[in-house]
Amino acid sequence: MTEPTNDEAHGESHDEAHDGSLGSRLNWLRAAVLGANDGIVSTAGLVVGVAGATDDRSALLTAGLAGLLAGSMSMAAGEYVSVSTQRDSEKAALALEKRELKEQPEAELEELTELLQDRGLTREVAMEAAAQLTERDALRAHARVELNIDPDDLTNPWHAAWASFLSFTVGALLPLLAIVLPPAGWRLGVTVVSSLAALVLTGWSSARLGAADTRPAMLRNVAGGALAMGVTYAAGALLGAAGV
Repeated sequence: MTEPTNDEAHGESHDEAHDGSLGSRLNWLRAAVLGANDGIVSTAGLVVGVAGATDDRSALLTAGLAGLLAGSMSMAAGEYVSVSTQRDSEKAALALEKRELKEQPEAELEELTELLQDRGLTREVAMEAAAQLTERDALRAHARVELNIDPDDLTNPWHAAWASFLSFTVGALLPLLAIVLPPAGWRLGVTVVSSLAALVLTGWSSARLGAADTRPAMLRNVAGGALAMGVTYAAGALLGAAGV
């Protein structure tokens, strides 16, 4: 009879991901959190700055909508260009590796052996493992061990672009609605409080999903958002007082 493992004995299971899904999840998380944070901070800073100069609802709405559209398109375009460059680099690296495997297979086998040795295997075990991996799929073996690339899961620029566009839009909607829906006397306070609360939430969520400490992430988000709104409000108030 097989003895239960320690985890089984305590009713626990080891479900840590080892198939690259964590890296993929973190890439999505990075794009989504950056987009939402930028949407909240930039739009809140924009409308609070305008509110420092005027309390006209149409001016606030126009500024907020313009900031939302410009920011979401900018985030999407930036992510698309950045991830496209990364994908092109991955494809070029795979093409070079494929050519090297065809032209100098023995040298590539030795290189794979040495890479496996660097990971702690003995020379004999590394040679056997390299031979088996090469026989099964040489390009895949070199892609994962040498290049740290999964040929079946290359980065997708459209996914990153849409994630940034949607997350920025969702983040930007909060300060936009907060500045135009309440009565004039409540707009500024509601916008500041709701934006800071949203930044606490995004900081907490990003840290939790990334298995990091939540307090530094929340403090960074709140400090950055408060600073942005304070600076833009001061600038708007000065311009409004100067009659600009």
